Amino acid sequence: EVGMVGLNTGIVSNPAAPFGGIKASGLGREGSTIGIDEFLEVKYVAVPRR
Repeated sequence: EVGMVGLNTGIVSNPAAPFGGIKASGLGREGSTIGIDEFLEVKYVAVPRR
């Protein structure tokens, strides 16, 4: 099984479009901003004024 197939063609999909993976492959929609948020951690940084 494959996620995308292109025969005699160049780009099948837009690279910016999120790809959902195949069945339970563990590949989520990591191309979207929501998917990228899963890899980020919010931190608070306080810098004293001079």
